[in-house]
Amino acid sequence: MCQSVHVLPFLCQNTVKCYSSKAKSIATNDTLARRLTTLVPGAFPKKAVFFNSGAEAVENAVKIARYATGRPAILVFENAFHGRTLMAMTMTAKVIPYKYRFGPYASEVYRAPFPYPYRMNMSPQEAADHCLHEIKRMFTGVVAPDQIAAMVVEPVQGEGGFLVAPPGFLAALKRLCEQHGILFVADEIQTGFCRTGRMFAVEHDGVVPDLILVAKSLAAGMPLSGVVGRAEIMDVPPPGTLGGTYSGNPVACAAALAALDLFEQEDLATHSQLIGFIIQQRFQHLQQRFPCIGDIRGLGSMMALEIVTDRVSKEPDVPLVKEILHIAHQLGLILLNAGMYNNVLRVLVPLTVTDKQLEQGLYILEEAITRASAQRHTVRE
Repeated sequence: MCQSVHVLPFLCQNTVKCYSSKAKSIATNDTLARRLTTLVPGAFPKKAVFFNSGAEAVENAVKIARYATGRPAILVFENAFHGRTLMAMTMTAKVIPYKYRFGPYASEVYRAPFPYPYRMNMSPQEAADHCLHEIKRMFTGVVAPDQIAAMVVEPVQGEGGFLVAPPGFLAALKRLCEQHGILFVADEIQTGFCRTGRMFAVEHDGVVPDLILVAKSLAAGMPLSGVVGRAEIMDVPPPGTLGGTYSGNPVACAAALAALDLFEQEDLATHSQLIGFIIQQRFQHLQQRFPCIGDIRGLGSMMALEIVTDRVSKEPDVPLVKEILHIAHQLGLILLNAGMYNNVLRVLVPLTVTDKQLEQGLYILEEAITRASAQRHTVRE
């Protein structure tokens, strides 16, 4: 991760200082907490608690929500990914490889549909309306809303294939939560910190979560995650109920402070928008050439291509995706696939990428698709 290169000098200078005294360690943790509570949306008192991984943040958000509300149920979404520990794995939608043979799973987790316009054969607004209707139906036939502690949602579903919540969908979910006393929890573990062109993805919809989950880019690759939320909610669990041996370690907190400086000083949110625009333009060009590209989607610099056998049946073309990944790797570009069917090519470049690096990566991607598709004789010159 390129951010790590920028953070390392600061980190090296401050590691010894962080461990030189207990007071210094506490001060680093406290400084980061105060800074995060200022950054996340919401004009109300907030508090933060730190852990090591995204899955830990998810697990502890569930604990906080259940304790604060006295309710057992958690509502999550199709195509969601929240982690690999027991509760987080239960909340994750995809069975293979994340859940297969790891049951039994945690109880009181309910799954609602998430807008997938491309496969629903609907417009984004139609897909959003359909999902909202189904959630309201669930409140009658599946789980009573007064038993739901929290609704946990990714503004852009990462492992799900970069499915973007349509405009207005998150706001509608938040109103539904407020109507029934359900806590709205935004999982920004992958989308947070400028990835979508805003500091947090929920800002695109003007939504203020009750709890927000952060990790990954928070500390530029150092092991750090957190839950940030309304103080009156965060204060409910008694001392000792949340935490861990290495949670909020001062070195990772120092790295996070350096990363936050970088996000703000270099205006990486704006740069993310520019990266996304460049990628989208190139993807549109590719879609005109390759019939295998069924859908282009994303937000900010989080962009993806859904690969299909043809645009009529939309059958996922997993073998072609594997070949594209293989060729790209041979040419020096590491890519990942995603999606429920493993047929989505996701592009999530470092926010500090140079213009030259971005162009080189996109060139390799195009070359990989060209070579893989040529074997199928599907390239349109």
